[in-house]
Amino acid sequence: MDTLTSNLSVNASVTDESSAKDIEINISTLPQESGWRVSLNLYKYQGFWYHSNFLEGIILFQKNFIPQPNDILLCSLPKSGTTWLKSLSVAISTRSNFIATDHPNSSSNLLLTNLPHDIVPFQEMLYSVGLERDIQNPLIATHVPFNSLPKSILNSNTKIIYVCRNPKDVLVSLWHFSCNKQSEIIKFEEAYEKFCNGVSGYGPYWDHVLGYWKASLEFPDRLLFLKYEELKNDTYFYAKKIADFMGCPFSVDEEKQGIVEKIVKLCSFESLKNFEVNKSKNTSKYIPMKIENNLFFRKGEIDDWKNYLTVEMAERLDQIIQEKFSGSGLNV
Repeated sequence: MDTLTSNLSVNASVTDESSAKDIEINISTLPQESGWRVSLNLYKYQGFWYHSNFLEGIILFQKNFIPQPNDILLCSLPKSGTTWLKSLSVAISTRSNFIATDHPNSSSNLLLTNLPHDIVPFQEMLYSVGLERDIQNPLIATHVPFNSLPKSILNSNTKIIYVCRNPKDVLVSLWHFSCNKQSEIIKFEEAYEKFCNGVSGYGPYWDHVLGYWKASLEFPDRLLFLKYEELKNDTYFYAKKIADFMGCPFSVDEEKQGIVEKIVKLCSFESLKNFEVNKSKNTSKYIPMKIENNLFFRKGEIDDWKNYLTVEMAERLDQIIQEKFSGSGLNV
């Protein structure tokens, strides 16, 4: 099977002998901008912007990750439907453990007792906190852009599922999420300006999305590209598509038994938000910044941006995206 290395470029690197101290020195030499949170700067690495605590994990991820034969990598920009994609993928791949009855019990349904980000941790964040992946779990996740994925992944047969979302909703959701962290946040209008200039965590938005989009066109058997809005409008269809891509398609009998509908209902925003584990103020050991579980479930709506952006702001951002995506064949 073809590898995904054709678009790989490296603008900054760390040698195999680099220690944690070396990484800190390299980060300090990178271009920086004030971030959305007043106390934390963003650093530009390989063309994208990161907080320093994530960046160390990304570099270690790039250097050290060893893919397993059946790995499926779930990718996205922050606040683009990540939690939902993880939930659907977990439910689809483990359905034989819990879906046999109309009332799946908590002992066999991972989603009822675990935050989706704990079931499928972000690999760069595992490295940030010094933890190792569970190699028995084929589902892994990252926010890392396509061109910055570890070469070990690009040169392997790892399947990749990417979800993108309307940039205006990403902006609004990301700003609200940032507001809930334990530091002072800039005003929404300032966040908007930074977003339009490409300065946001794991941004620029357009480069992140286009990287995966172009790879999906070149390697459709390796990379499934999804849009949040389409997933929301026809979850049944896309749940089946995800299952097919993952190599665990629904059988005719499963469809007749309503298994797909059960999984769609189980993973709906309303269901996920009301699971006790997701309503709690617990925090994940897999995420460097201590974020309460409930903060991953705000609205999950399409076009919430209309409550925050003026007509002029929306038109300007639409124009930027149109220009950036020109000729790519992608519309969001």
